[in-house]
Amino acid sequence: MRTQIHNLMIGGALLGLPSLHAETPPNIVLFFIDDMGYGDLSLTGALGYTTPHIDRLAKEGMFFSHFYAAQPISSASRAGLMTGCYPNRIGFRGALSPRSDTGIHPEEETIAEVLKKKGYRCGIVGKWHLGDLQPFLPLQNGFDDYLGLPYSNDMWPVDYAGNPVTPASNMPYKLRHPPLPLIDGNEVAKELRTLDDQTELTTLYTERAVRFIEQNRKAPFFLYIAHSMPHVPLAVSAKFKGKSRQGLYGDVMMEIDWSVQQVMDALKEQGLEDNTLVIFTSDNGPWANFGNHAGSAGGFREAKATTFEGGQRVPCIMKWKGIIPEGGVCNQLASTIDLLPTLASITGAGLPEKKIDGVSILPLLKGDEASAPRTHFLYYYEENDLEAVRDERFKLVLPHKHRVYLTPGNDGYPGQTAEIETTLSLYDLRRDPGERYDVKELYPDIVERLLLVVEEAKKDLGDNLSGRNGQNRRHAGKINKNTL
Repeated sequence: MRTQIHNLMIGGALLGLPSLHAETPPNIVLFFIDDMGYGDLSLTGALGYTTPHIDRLAKEGMFFSHFYAAQPISSASRAGLMTGCYPNRIGFRGALSPRSDTGIHPEEETIAEVLKKKGYRCGIVGKWHLGDLQPFLPLQNGFDDYLGLPYSNDMWPVDYAGNPVTPASNMPYKLRHPPLPLIDGNEVAKELRTLDDQTELTTLYTERAVRFIEQNRKAPFFLYIAHSMPHVPLAVSAKFKGKSRQGLYGDVMMEIDWSVQQVMDALKEQGLEDNTLVIFTSDNGPWANFGNHAGSAGGFREAKATTFEGGQRVPCIMKWKGIIPEGGVCNQLASTIDLLPTLASITGAGLPEKKIDGVSILPLLKGDEASAPRTHFLYYYEENDLEAVRDERFKLVLPHKHRVYLTPGNDGYPGQTAEIETTLSLYDLRRDPGERYDVKELYPDIVERLLLVVEEAKKDLGDNLSGRNGQNRRHAGKINKNTL
């Protein structure tokens, strides 16, 4: 970890930072952006547009450079974020379809349910994707307020050109989808049927987020802002359409940056800025085969739906005035599954009764350079496929089939992908973050050590690729739709 010189260290203690006070619990704002890649911020190399307000968060807080989504795809990633578990531990995989009879299990505790033990008001705006039937929706899982889409914004009966699908569209799966339901609380407030309807989403979410802050300024709150963009199909309001030199994707990112500004301004206006922890990150890497409608993996290998770095390493920024050193960069290993235990540690809330996989990274937030709360990270995909493991420096990729992006699409249409198989490989992420050079022959001791971590993981969670049954896996929620 590197911090600016003015954050002086003596005996491992960071001077000039106040201690945490249980009597003044912080408000918490968590931005979770959909399909935003590592290279999609101007501070990480974005071209053709800038994100000054997100960049300012990093200037006033800390950038986490080795931060990972729980899995490289939507529902699984969000399940990990909300519960502090590897998604496969709680029976989650992939991206749930509309009207699925599967969702978050009622016995799993979400971040909202953990924080409510300490008197927090909890609100969500945006994409949920942990089940769209009512028992699975946010209000039944710890949240007090909800406005948003219950799943991805491409799960609707509309084709890539924005036209209603027909049997001749060669998209039979979309014929089964209903119009996009914009849900307020537990009720459908509006159905989105056209791309024009989606142009209002980022603004609607932002206005509801600001209202939540204003209405809950006197009590500690947790606000989860899960923007539907820049997941395809891209849509942007008139105030940002055509504003970037990069095209529609840049316009969308500029509007997300505006949204961050609106929320930060609301916190300042309500006198809450100094006692609010703000977290900004993404659910997975970019959906690269959508070409100019997709983001950038920032030079990492592959993208969304793969466990290579481009699919799972995401930008993360945290700001908390007086606690997180300003302008810091944390190069320690961390993940979205660590947020629940970290917030529990900050607020004094108890951890969930059931086993979780996250660890508190509060020492990292406070600038403890000697701390390494997370010693390794497991890369799972599909239902329970263990595809890789990494420690502070090395990543061992296990044999598995994976997606490769061959040719990018254009203007909302997908490009070509294929599936290939990789062999056992070792990458030195310090020297080769793009995972290009297999060094297993140079470091057989590292391979052996990481295989021991793999073996322990297989005992605990199992592994479909090797036919192992874990001892501690649980199930997702499942209901009979006919009883609803």
